[in-house]
Amino acid sequence: MHVDADRLREDIEANARFGAVDADNGVGRTALTGSEADRQVRERFVERLTAAGLSVRVDPVGNIVGRWTPAGCDPEAAPVAVGSHLDSVPRGGIFDGPLGVYAALESVRAMQSAEVTPGRPVEVVSFTEEEGGRFGVGTLGSSVAAGQRTASEALSLTDDDGTSLEAALRRIGFDGDDTVEAGRWDSWVELHVEQGTTLTDAGAGVGIVDSITGITNCEVRITGEADHAGSTPMDERTDALAAASEFILDLERVGWECAKTSDAAVATAGEGAIAPNARNIVPERVELDLDIRDIDHDTMTRMVDRCRDSLARLERTRGVDTSIERYRDSEPTPCSDRFRTAAEAAAATAGVTSVGLPSGAMHDTANVAAVTDAGLLFAPSEGGYSHSPREWTDWSDCAAATAVLAETVRSLAST
Repeated sequence: MHVDADRLREDIEANARFGAVDADNGVGRTALTGSEADRQVRERFVERLTAAGLSVRVDPVGNIVGRWTPAGCDPEAAPVAVGSHLDSVPRGGIFDGPLGVYAALESVRAMQSAEVTPGRPVEVVSFTEEEGGRFGVGTLGSSVAAGQRTASEALSLTDDDGTSLEAALRRIGFDGDDTVEAGRWDSWVELHVEQGTTLTDAGAGVGIVDSITGITNCEVRITGEADHAGSTPMDERTDALAAASEFILDLERVGWECAKTSDAAVATAGEGAIAPNARNIVPERVELDLDIRDIDHDTMTRMVDRCRDSLARLERTRGVDTSIERYRDSEPTPCSDRFRTAAEAAAATAGVTSVGLPSGAMHDTANVAAVTDAGLLFAPSEGGYSHSPREWTDWSDCAAATAVLAETVRSLAST
């Protein structure tokens, strides 16, 4: 099968023009769910699906599916689904999501050009709100398709201005009434940029993901006493921020220690609030949100336990009160053996060097994997940059990874 590299590039560059942002380095875009840019990327995608002869349906949360049912395949067979997402983070790159969506479409076009007749239909998918950039819930569309959240729950989510997802989708004309159920798919494959440097360091053209990281989020609260910054002696303070600073360094040490045995282990205190948050008041309270990840769930739990130990020590040594709530615990997701076998053979057929690796970022594939065979491929990322205009994947690398994707889909759709 032949992947048309120029056509793939044209699709990605055309998509990038919608929501384009000025950037000193690189090429960026902002396409938040329900925005004008989102309407434009969706409409173009539907046009490209239709031009390739695919029938299109849209579900209530805006998930878009193009279905290819060529003559000779069993129209009643469970389809192979392939795709990613078209939304972006604010000032994101042009490959994160769109490469996977348009590589999926190019895979179908490659099969059409080669007159390949799969045994089952192929569906090209774009999920809604993967990034969570507007409505605050990542991988939202796939969570609905996988049955982990109802459409009504998703549609009731609101942005910072109080606009609901339902209203935003209605405004751009993508509040559909069709059905997208991932559990009805025979299998699912997603191609995504790596967002790291494993592939470029290894000189590999495609990554075959074996496991997607789990994510634990914890809310930590540290409470001391508010006092006057000028008249309270240093030895009479119960400074919540000073205690929180020690805790954050403890968290970093835990991340480093676990990373010695697992490259995927990370621990981050990425969000926080200080009260009263005034220059001349000793801080009374600090609230932190933690992001802890690994491909081994026991390691994630061990990191949380170490956080509890740190907080207990701070209570003894600094006199603060503390609490920790583990409010999210998503276990690591293995990719299916069936997918990995097909992908390894596909890379060999396409003549593309492959390596196996974990994914440290969450993707729609993690949701879909709960209900059907699922797999994730990576294309190289120059410098590992992502969620930034500096994100870049060479066009030749896009085409090579797409060739592996196309062959993987062909293989899965032939069984």
